[in-house]
Amino acid sequence: MTLQTAILQGTQLLEEGAITAPRLTAEVLLAHALGRERVYLFAHSDEELTEVVWIHYGRYLHERLKGKPTQYITGRQEFYGRDFRVTPDVLIPRPETEHLIQASLARIRTGGVVLDVGAGSGAIAITLALETKARVLASDVSTNALSVAVANARRLSAPVTFFACDLVDAIADHSVDVLVSNPPYVPKTDHPALQREVRDYEPHVALFAGPTGLEIYERLIADARRVLRPGGWLLVELGYNSLEPVQAMLNTGWTDIAVEHDLAGLPRVLAARLP
Repeated sequence: MTLQTAILQGTQLLEEGAITAPRLTAEVLLAHALGRERVYLFAHSDEELTEVVWIHYGRYLHERLKGKPTQYITGRQEFYGRDFRVTPDVLIPRPETEHLIQASLARIRTGGVVLDVGAGSGAIAITLALETKARVLASDVSTNALSVAVANARRLSAPVTFFACDLVDAIADHSVDVLVSNPPYVPKTDHPALQREVRDYEPHVALFAGPTGLEIYERLIADARRVLRPGGWLLVELGYNSLEPVQAMLNTGWTDIAVEHDLAGLPRVLAARLP
């Protein structure tokens, strides 16, 4: 069997299984089975598959058909132009979160202290460390997630200090210039309605905030007033329909409140400044 035939057969299987982007997924999984980049497939379409590669490819297709995200199968996800390693211990970085990066870069100053709360894979903290000359800290309540983040930072040579704590509990008063976070914001009542790839595979501690989905926002905004320096910035990624209630939490004691929208026109990032 050639690579081209394998792609066609894999695409057909994924189409029948109602998997999104079946052709792209088949190509990514075959390239992973080969230990190559996708571009290799196009230049070697007539190459014969070895039995070992075919076995691996078949297993990957089977896992994807069961709902396992492609990123957890390959262990990779691109974010802001860099390749990050991901495992089921961390959320898969989304392109939408790059809006949080852009909004943060506009507010970070050279030599400032940046804190990423809920580091996960480290995608946010590592990106900010490599794109700025700030000192970047990152916390997470999950030590398994921190292991993934630390490994990513080492591989990408990013100077980030990671530590385990609940939100900002370990941070000294008035020590941070910019606090960024993509917090858990899914209401627990939404669990049955989530895509199976999210519901059954991504870590619940990083997804669900509580009954309303606003619980972590409430705690984080209250705690941010303690750790931010005067004039410091708070930036959070927004969940579905969370703009108005989160914005209401900032009505007292915050200034320069701004909303950044994603490419679909949805409110994605909320920024506010401590006077």
